[in-house]
Amino acid sequence: MTTWDDETDVIVAGSGGGLVGAYTAAREGLSVMVVEASDQFGGTTAYSGGGGMWFPCNPVLQRAGSDDTLDSAFDYFHAVVGDRTPVELQRAYVCRGGDLIAYLEDDDRFEFDVLPWPDYFGSLPHARLDGMRHTVMKPLRAERLGELADRIRGPLDRERLGAELPKYLIGGRALIGRLLSAITAYPHTSVHLNAALVELVTSDDGVVGAVIEEQGRRRTIRARAGVLLAAGGFENNPDLRQRFGVPGDVRDTMGAPANTGLALQAGMAAGAATDLMDQAWWSPGFSHPDGRSAFSLWFTGGIFVNHDGKRFVNESGPYDRIGKAIIEHLANGAMTLPYWMIYDDRDGPVPPVKATNVSMVESERYVEAGLWHTAETLPELAAKIGVNADNLVSTVKRFNGFVTAGIDEDFGRGDEAYDRAFSGGESPMVPIEKAPFHAAAFGLSDLGTKGGLVTDSHARVLDTDGDPIGGLYAAGNTMASVTGTAYPGGGTPIGASMLFSHLAALDMATKDTGGSAL
Repeated sequence: MTTWDDETDVIVAGSGGGLVGAYTAAREGLSVMVVEASDQFGGTTAYSGGGGMWFPCNPVLQRAGSDDTLDSAFDYFHAVVGDRTPVELQRAYVCRGGDLIAYLEDDDRFEFDVLPWPDYFGSLPHARLDGMRHTVMKPLRAERLGELADRIRGPLDRERLGAELPKYLIGGRALIGRLLSAITAYPHTSVHLNAALVELVTSDDGVVGAVIEEQGRRRTIRARAGVLLAAGGFENNPDLRQRFGVPGDVRDTMGAPANTGLALQAGMAAGAATDLMDQAWWSPGFSHPDGRSAFSLWFTGGIFVNHDGKRFVNESGPYDRIGKAIIEHLANGAMTLPYWMIYDDRDGPVPPVKATNVSMVESERYVEAGLWHTAETLPELAAKIGVNADNLVSTVKRFNGFVTAGIDEDFGRGDEAYDRAFSGGESPMVPIEKAPFHAAAFGLSDLGTKGGLVTDSHARVLDTDGDPIGGLYAAGNTMASVTGTAYPGGGTPIGASMLFSHLAALDMATKDTGGSAL
């Protein structure tokens, strides 16, 4: 017999996209307890500058004139993901996201905008090159949230550089802010910081509660309808990264600090199956003087070269594919870290990187840290960064020829719509010809791990025999990603977290909990 310290209908572990599950459960009449292991709400979602959601054919896009269809969207998504994840799981994600947006729009606390963002595999049939599968939450004035605004994680500049808290919540912070505002309006909800789910309580019927460690004290909470694990991945746990063979380093992840896999391990201990445990949402990492390399994109010039002074990737391609190229070359010994962005002086010595996610600091600090180098000639620059001079000179010459011809014969830079998303539709290739020449160090970053608990299309966690574990659900990076080893488009990580949290709550709402919380 278990002695319960408290009880509720639903426990939600994590306060990122999983808050959609908490909101849905509360709106459907269930009592809800949200437990967040850290001292701030939002998880990695709150770090997202866009906070985008890849939800094809949703009402926001339809009002904006989109002529997309769910069949086209699914055909594209499945072509990218293949059979790496169950087809019914993929179909649930693609086809139910629009319903979720409609559900949220019924509440005037949620307001959305279209932010066009091209699909990441633009050469595949049914890819949307106009970006009309991508939706974001509208900004929100911080003062509307009162004290809650101070408790939302991010922005990164605030945490890493000591910047002031902005007056508006945008991107992922706007999403989290609006969700918290909506959830806390229900009297039968509670939200808890510094409260980690460390163990699941099970019976013959499945999961019936959880052990929560809050402010150093353990409490056993009964969950009459179920437990939703949406507490992020394990990117900040070096032991688990090593155990499951996840490339990269804890130092360079963009995942929230508390993402150490506690909830994931609790699910595994309860008999859950796992998948994709060696995978993450990778990206190139712009190297900063604090020793960390942060997710970056929007390169308006430059090329990447390895330790031999040779190009190895389409520098304007989707960040996850660049990250995978880095991992492949590291694994076969074709490159070491750091690798280098080579660019000329047309815009001065600062690297042509417009989205570093953590703002650049004073230039001299990068120079003093050995991260930025300048020389009057390419051979001199090669000597400073330790790469083969002849190779660097020939690499730049060959690339400049591609710029003139308008075709990158080696890596297809500019061939797809995403490549041109940050250059006004024009070629993203810029010649390297104006001395002095510069080099900036880069590493490997990630947005979090994507391996986790295996679920069905209702977000019910499955055991190692493929059967649902009663009362246990997962979403976000605690769930094995619906996208498998691929990244179909911007907004799929947050979108999947939101959607499967919502579906979990709807499933829990069908259960008899012995009476409504309302």
